[in-house]
Amino acid sequence: MKIFINKLIPEDGMKILADSGIDLLMPENPEISYDEWIGYCQQCDAILNIGAYKIDKQFFDLCPSVKAVSLFSVGYDQVDLEEATRRGIPVSNTPDVLSKATSDIAFLLMLMVSRLASFHTNQVRLGVRFKYFNPIANLGQELYGKTLGIFGLGRIGLEMALKCKAAYQMNIIYHNRNQHPDLEKQVDAKYVSFEELLQQSDVLSIHANYAPEHHGKFDASVFQQMKPNAILVNTARGGFINEEDLYEALQSERIWGAGLDVSDPEPMLPDNPLLKLERVCVLPHIGSATVEARGGMARTAAENIVAFVDGKPMPTCLNPEVYEKS
Repeated sequence: MKIFINKLIPEDGMKILADSGIDLLMPENPEISYDEWIGYCQQCDAILNIGAYKIDKQFFDLCPSVKAVSLFSVGYDQVDLEEATRRGIPVSNTPDVLSKATSDIAFLLMLMVSRLASFHTNQVRLGVRFKYFNPIANLGQELYGKTLGIFGLGRIGLEMALKCKAAYQMNIIYHNRNQHPDLEKQVDAKYVSFEELLQQSDVLSIHANYAPEHHGKFDASVFQQMKPNAILVNTARGGFINEEDLYEALQSERIWGAGLDVSDPEPMLPDNPLLKLERVCVLPHIGSATVEARGGMARTAAENIVAFVDGKPMPTCLNPEVYEKS
């Protein structure tokens, strides 16, 4: 079998692939066009996909030889999972290995926004001199005993809740499609409606899986229901937030601040007005950017490919029902 991998992944994953004797096809230049990507995929039985293009009906029509997809990510919104399942094609992701690293970024963003860290850092870089002490200027807010609202209490959301509980004794509330009593017990979390989540959260952190119906879910009508002191944190997907509405909510002090590791589009355009606001911190999607997390992702993605080649179910398959049909 021939496997296409569009970018080099950390050594742990490459070693697993090499030791398995898999025939790998990899472009010399990782920045390939969509047509070039399709051309490579058409030559292969499976792909290990690292942040490339959409894997949808058009892709499957153009690349009928592809019989498995291993994603180098937890998120899978770029894949039409229903179409893959209909065609009997297993799709896998890399859960668990980046939960701690991504929750670290959510925690970091919460802290940076609450203490206006980006604003103060920029003041230093600009050489701004504080000539006199002003006891009421540029104040942040403390987080002790406040309420953390989690939109999507899964692996990453749980890690965020554990950190906030331990560091600041924060009260934890959450909203999911379904209640998770087992996770509730770990952080003494309370399940609430979406409206209650908005109304009660001092910090609202987004950790849900993104789907098309979630596009722009956090818009003007949502911000209108949030607390004036609320901090919005997003390490999930940029599509959750209507950025124009977020800017207006921050400008009008409808909410207090925002920390974003993701944006729509990505990367965030340099002229985005959000970047000029004092209570906003933006990072370039670095939730999994640690040696440990990326190494774990590489191992998991490679192990999924090896399992496929060996005729076994992919260990972290997103649509395991494809194996029931065969």
